[in-house]
Amino acid sequence: MAKIQVKVDSGKRSFPECAQFINHLTLERRLSVYTARNYKYAIDSFYLWLSELEGRKLSLNEVTKSQCRSYIIESQAKYSRRTLRTHISGIRTFYKFCQARNWVTVNPFHNLPLPKPDKPLPKILTEKQVFKLLEQPNISETEGKIDFKSIRDLLILELLYAGGLRVSELVGINYGDINHVNASIKISGKGGKQRHTPIGNRALKTLTNFRDSFAKDCRPLAPVIINKNGKRLSIRSVQILLKNYLRSADLPSDLTPHKLRHSFATHLLNNGADLRAVQELLGHSSLSTTQVYTHVSAVRLKEVHGLSHPRA
Repeated sequence: MAKIQVKVDSGKRSFPECAQFINHLTLERRLSVYTARNYKYAIDSFYLWLSELEGRKLSLNEVTKSQCRSYIIESQAKYSRRTLRTHISGIRTFYKFCQARNWVTVNPFHNLPLPKPDKPLPKILTEKQVFKLLEQPNISETEGKIDFKSIRDLLILELLYAGGLRVSELVGINYGDINHVNASIKISGKGGKQRHTPIGNRALKTLTNFRDSFAKDCRPLAPVIINKNGKRLSIRSVQILLKNYLRSADLPSDLTPHKLRHSFATHLLNNGADLRAVQELLGHSSLSTTQVYTHVSAVRLKEVHGLSHPRA
């Protein structure tokens, strides 16, 4: 693979100090050429904007905080919030480099407020798509026997969606964690925090059928989600089987097991569940983490309103 070169100039299209900064990034700090290229682009763009604003070339020490603030404001129309934050980070790092060498006395970008980063809404499956996904494991009987992989995979999909589980939580379930009386499972979540998650009678029935047909060990510490050898299934194996079923259901292949967790939370809120209850079910320590799903729910309600209301 050819090495990507980061071109530097003598200051005709940027600050003269920029060339030494880029060399510092690539030769001394050993940052990737992509990072160095992005930083250089950010500095060049700022320099060009500044030169056009003032009608002349400015030195580093002539740049004011007011100019930098104006640059941030105007750049919001050109760049996404994420890209702009990356650009300003590069320019700030450049000024720190120059300060360390006493080429400038102050960093005009220091402590300037930046737009908050975009928080992309989590991708989810619709209820119809989830039902289509759950239909993919073909549960059939051959000579009176249920296929191991089909019912095991159905159990995986049902538990992920019915309980809103993380994959690590799913593969960590032991038979001692299951409460058959109230159809719930004791889950060990992040940081060792435990919660009791309802899974519903349908998922519990699938679990019971799988246990009765294929469990080699049902003692309290024995794993529920296993491979054919009776060993605990890996997280990677769950990710791969979901990809396969998404493909067979003609659903977006970029969805991950965690998207079933997103779908679980959003569908609950769409159907009237209390936000605090969803927080408990997901095992979130902070309500603010759960609140992102209210935005997804609101987007869906807006779509419904637009399609259904006569004066929308």
